[in-house]
Amino acid sequence: MEKPRRMQIELPIGNDPASVRRRMEAMEQLLENGFVVPGINFRVGLDAIVGLVPVLGDLVTTAMGAWLVWEARNLGMPKWKLWRMAGNVAFDTALGAVPLVGDAADFMFRSNTRNMKIVRRHLDKHHPAQRTIDQ
Repeated sequence: MEKPRRMQIELPIGNDPASVRRRMEAMEQLLENGFVVPGINFRVGLDAIVGLVPVLGDLVTTAMGAWLVWEARNLGMPKWKLWRMAGNVAFDTALGAVPLVGDAADFMFRSNTRNMKIVRRHLDKHHPAQRTIDQ
């Protein structure tokens, strides 16, 4: 029987755009598609799993999503992009507050993935040396 793979991620500590990007991508991976649901091969993350816990789960996932916005602010992103990212987190939080519907919506509306798309576009434009190819 094969042992389960562990996520081997070394998180950089620096404030340079490459380090911040790697930290943010690791958090997005964990929140949005860090685990596979056995049998149906559907990827879910902590956002959907922890969101099942009433109130506390939504607060925790909102704080983790807000951390991504805070890191984006540290990158010097324009305020309108930060507001857009904050709006994604707020919409996800509002959806999550609705019993049952919010839990189902967590599987479909992935605010952290949307926010990382905004960050990647910004970094690819303003820091082209850190550019990665999206799959």
